[in-house]
Amino acid sequence: MTVRAPRSAATLPPESAGQLRRALSNSRDVTVFVDGTAHRLPAEAQAAVVDLLSRLGDGDAVQVTSVSDVLTTAQAAEVAGISHSYLRKLTDAGTLPVEYRGSHRRIRRADVEEWLREQRDRRAAVERDGAPDTDASGLLETGP
Repeated sequence: MTVRAPRSAATLPPESAGQLRRALSNSRDVTVFVDGTAHRLPAEAQAAVVDLLSRLGDGDAVQVTSVSDVLTTAQAAEVAGISHSYLRKLTDAGTLPVEYRGSHRRIRRADVEEWLREQRDRRAAVERDGAPDTDASGLLETGP
């Protein structure tokens, strides 16, 4: 995957943002025209494009960037909202799967996102049932 520099777009003028917001409130269907040919976007791309357009319609500036499917420990910790040392503990305990490239750890973005979903589910269970939970390694699950 080629990583390209992020691209930013300034806020739209209020009248343009309002028109876009109204158009999106009536439909979430996105069709892209390239050289006069209509292309219906797959669901994943459509969700990303609608989110981008919604942010512009809300008057926000946006930035588009590429992301890698495999992350360094620093990137994975940032995505998860945890410290690097806690992330390393999670990989050492086997809570987060890790691949080694030489001596460097690499973590799949999908595994970090799955761990985050599990954390949200555990928090919801604690709020519902009132008992804190630990993972198989005995680490208290304290992520986001």
